[in-house]
Amino acid sequence: MKAFGFLSFGHYAPFRGSQTQTAKDMILQAIDLAVGADELGVNGAYVRVHHFAPQQASPIPLLTAMAARTQRIEVGTGVIDMRYENPLYLAEEAAALDIIAANRIALGISRGSPEPALRGYEAFGYTGSADPRGADMAREKFALFLRAIDGEGVADGDPHQFPHGTRLPVEPRSPGLRERIWWGSGTRDTAEWAGKLGLNLMSSTLLTEDAGVPFHELQRQQIDRYRAAYLAAGHAGSPRVSVSRSIFPIVSSRDAMYFGSRPDGDQVGIIDGFRSTFGKTYAGEPDTLIEELLKDSAVAAADTVMLTIPNQLGVEYNLHILEAFAQHVAPALGWKPNTEGAVEGYPATP
Repeated sequence: MKAFGFLSFGHYAPFRGSQTQTAKDMILQAIDLAVGADELGVNGAYVRVHHFAPQQASPIPLLTAMAARTQRIEVGTGVIDMRYENPLYLAEEAAALDIIAANRIALGISRGSPEPALRGYEAFGYTGSADPRGADMAREKFALFLRAIDGEGVADGDPHQFPHGTRLPVEPRSPGLRERIWWGSGTRDTAEWAGKLGLNLMSSTLLTEDAGVPFHELQRQQIDRYRAAYLAAGHAGSPRVSVSRSIFPIVSSRDAMYFGSRPDGDQVGIIDGFRSTFGKTYAGEPDTLIEELLKDSAVAAADTVMLTIPNQLGVEYNLHILEAFAQHVAPALGWKPNTEGAVEGYPATP
């Protein structure tokens, strides 16, 4: 591990004790949290995307505001559901965000997670998928998105304005944007697919498969297969890899009240029709966390760890979690603060 950031699900609801009662609370607090995390030296600020739910759903405006208010922290998504997106419009938005952020983005994209709406992307006007989960549509649209950000002509030019056969690219474009695109992978096979395309890899606390091994080992297999596919496809360089973890250093009585009795251990269950593996929650005193995380083979293989945060507990408490991790745990895992420059991936070597 070289870097860490926070991953916010962006929950909001008028529940007693919640600091995020409304969408306005959630959005403005996310910006404040990014600003505070930037000052602490945290490397990344990432948001989840869910439609038809009281969570963050339109990340580009939020990330743009975060980027404009910060100096060093990377801003991104984990992940954008491609089933709901117009690929050309997303390409325009991503380029504009990348320019405003001075290339400090990590735009995670995937087929998306299970949503509250049944085939909700059809309500957005995206129909025709033969797959009950819309995976075919997501891959097709993602391919067009990549072509667009690469500057390929994607629309016929008006013959009254351009020579016959002219194909127009989307504008604006941001050079090198493809290097900052990540694929959110839930299986070892999709990780290989991302490696072949030369994308960066995001892997969360959930994998939609079960191989009968601990979660971190299964995720490490995923990362290893990704890097092998990346090399086999002829890509060069140091691709980025991130993993998500629920990690809570207990350094106060309030921490113990919130997280001292959290169950420990991986879980296996059914999600979206797949037998899936869920990673455990790490909660304990710093020395204990360091010992446990040094044994986590996926954390060791990733350059970036995303801490899933309880955003409804408010900005002040979540900054406390990040600061406690930065001060008491992260240095022992190899962390370098954002003041030391942009994060680079580990070399993809055999």
